[in-house]
Amino acid sequence: MATDTRPLGEAERLDWLRLTRTDQVGPVTFRALLERFGTAAKALEALPELSRRGGRTRPIQPPSRAQAEREVKALAKRGGRFIAACEPDYPPLLAAIEDAPPILAVIGAVPILASPAVGIVGSRNASTNGRGLAEAWARELGSAGLTIVSGLARGIDAAAHQGSLVTGTVACMAGGLDQVYPPEHGELARQIARDGALISEVPLGVAPGARHFPRRNRLISGLSLAVLVIEANARSGALITARMAGEHGREVMAVPGSPLDPRSQGANRLIKDGAHLVEHPDDVIAVLRQLETGVRERVIPVYREDQTMPMVDEATLRQARVAVLEALSVTPTPVDDLIRHCQLSAPAVRTVVLELELAGRIERQAGDRIALIA
Repeated sequence: MATDTRPLGEAERLDWLRLTRTDQVGPVTFRALLERFGTAAKALEALPELSRRGGRTRPIQPPSRAQAEREVKALAKRGGRFIAACEPDYPPLLAAIEDAPPILAVIGAVPILASPAVGIVGSRNASTNGRGLAEAWARELGSAGLTIVSGLARGIDAAAHQGSLVTGTVACMAGGLDQVYPPEHGELARQIARDGALISEVPLGVAPGARHFPRRNRLISGLSLAVLVIEANARSGALITARMAGEHGREVMAVPGSPLDPRSQGANRLIKDGAHLVEHPDDVIAVLRQLETGVRERVIPVYREDQTMPMVDEATLRQARVAVLEALSVTPTPVDDLIRHCQLSAPAVRTVVLELELAGRIERQAGDRIALIA
């Protein structure tokens, strides 16, 4: 559903930040809460009761307004700012994915986030030829008007950023924007912040952990029209980015390599599975020319009170709680299937799902699927 965008006032921005920093509130749950209550402020007020109804024994604790204010000031001190998913400056391609971050922290040139982009990813332990190829292709694609997006990692990522410093590059970070990883890329990060952009969805001070990298990878995919893989072993994180690109409806491309080099196994397998085989930057440009020229339709709605989910009476909710728990298991179930199975209204089932998620009893997975936590 396409909608207009709107800027947030400072008080509302703090409410968005507090809600997105609350335990158990992921991007999909954030959007469900705003669809249910209309504003982040009302959602924050409703969290304790919702989580209690879902079976949570300890009250859920959103960050205080003072904590949110400190985070905003700390980011501003570093020359950055927050952009909410409903605002005009939010990257339109990223806004079109199901689990787009409600709030992005950005340091650098914000307008670059709306420009046509290609993600370039690959092996951290890249060969000299692989790094040289990534840098040269990034430079040529940048000269053709494309922004290069990558993850600031060693190897292919760093080479892609280096090649596109002059034309424009975006680094998606797994930790806070003050937590450059690997540490030796500090100067590269400063150069990107000066001429391109650094983005993250996690707070300042948070070191990049294993669970943060898949979230970082979806930012790369979400910002890009296509993802290009240059060297990747069979278990490379670059393949996660490529998989997410396919899920997001983006093009996937790969440079073929020698079957004798383990660093080519992942890229070669992608080609076997249907990725575009590319041997020159012109091949990348040719694929992109076949795409629609318009930016994909935004799916993040402007949250207004007249768009909220209908209220559900308590008797119906009691019935829905029993039906939903009986229907769920540790095997992920699409929420739409759950609604059909329970033979109850969508607002009733989705309200119960919110309660259970905020109580920490279910986990939400890609494709609007949920599963009981064992």
